[in-house]
Amino acid sequence: MSDLLAARAQMAMSLGFHIIFAVLGIGMPLLMVLSERQWLRTRDPVWLDLTKRWSKGTAILFAVGAVSGTVLSFELGLLWPAFMAYAGAIIGMPFSLEGFAFFTEAIFLGIYLYGWTKLSARAHWWAGVAVAVSGTISGIFVVFANAWMNAPTGFRLVDGKPVDIDPIAAMLNPAAFSQSLHMTLAAFATTGIAVAGIHAWMLRRDASSAFHRAALKVALMVAVPASLLQVVSGDLSAKFLATWQPVKLAAMEGHFETARGASLVIGGIPDEDAGVTRYAITVPRMLSVLAFGDPDAEVRGLNAFPRAEWPPVAITHGAFQVMVGLGSLMALASLWVIVCWVRKREVARNRPLLTFLALLTPAGFIAVEAGWVVTEVGRQPWIIHGFMRTADAVTPMPGLVIPFTIFTGLYLFLGVIVAWLLWAQIIRVRPA
Repeated sequence: MSDLLAARAQMAMSLGFHIIFAVLGIGMPLLMVLSERQWLRTRDPVWLDLTKRWSKGTAILFAVGAVSGTVLSFELGLLWPAFMAYAGAIIGMPFSLEGFAFFTEAIFLGIYLYGWTKLSARAHWWAGVAVAVSGTISGIFVVFANAWMNAPTGFRLVDGKPVDIDPIAAMLNPAAFSQSLHMTLAAFATTGIAVAGIHAWMLRRDASSAFHRAALKVALMVAVPASLLQVVSGDLSAKFLATWQPVKLAAMEGHFETARGASLVIGGIPDEDAGVTRYAITVPRMLSVLAFGDPDAEVRGLNAFPRAEWPPVAITHGAFQVMVGLGSLMALASLWVIVCWVRKREVARNRPLLTFLALLTPAGFIAVEAGWVVTEVGRQPWIIHGFMRTADAVTPMPGLVIPFTIFTGLYLFLGVIVAWLLWAQIIRVRPA
């Protein structure tokens, strides 16, 4: 394994592990706060039991996410020193602000966990709100930094070096809004669907359980709007890519030839040598509509760009199809829930819907992983789009296969432990 491949594999593995905890770290505090709000309104002990269970899960996920996030920060410097030397002063602000948000979250999480008997009920709830808000803001700042890599702004290049750096302009780059919105909604949708799926499975066995009915209600309150708004967010992202990263859009869509009234490609296998996507379903003019809002707009294909600037087309296209497919299923489930609400039918007694939700439990996590593959692999061969190639940013240090193997083993072990803790603390114990 080459140094470049080992560095990329280790970073991908670390990010793939951490993103699960980052997503849950954004979504779970919101569920926790909504549940406690219900307890404050009703004083029903079921809501209090649910809130305390979810607070334990939030604490476990926060602890592991903090560790895996710290590893990622070290890896940026150790594996990608040239990148940090080039971009550190430019993207330092969102990383610094993320640190402040992270420590705010940690402080209020401690107050929340240990303040049940020391704070008034409303003060305790507001501490939970602070955890939820700071956790969300923390994630947004990290995405701002990644968005800059896709749309680098806020500096001038003189003799190959960035000068006249404007960190605010860099942080508020053209990709910042669409990418942070997409990721935040993904976190809420993923967490909501996963939690709803777990409790939907339990309700299939006991539809009368007040505990699981309460958990399902709160989870769907978050999952339904987030899943449906994600469709709008995806449209914003497509329009950004059409202007700023057209080669990534072409790879995502398996679109080879520049055309007006370009067709949307669904599924299929890209054949880079032949310049076609085989076995695909096409929807006439739809790609032009999605990219520019005009059915006759011209959409550039991969063949309009040098072959050396193509990302790995099959991986990018495949990951994009997985993300969109699973996101569509989550949106479909949300529409089904809305139909039940409108018709005043209990979701908790709709066995087909409960089964569908249970099957979708891992869907959001898989979609998020696929989405990050699209974001990172689709930007290749650039680590900073248009300015620095990934091959020029990697460390020259040999022997990266060894730490890659060690970290992979540790992450697998840690993942098993976390899954067991969550099962033991939240699911296995019978509701009071």
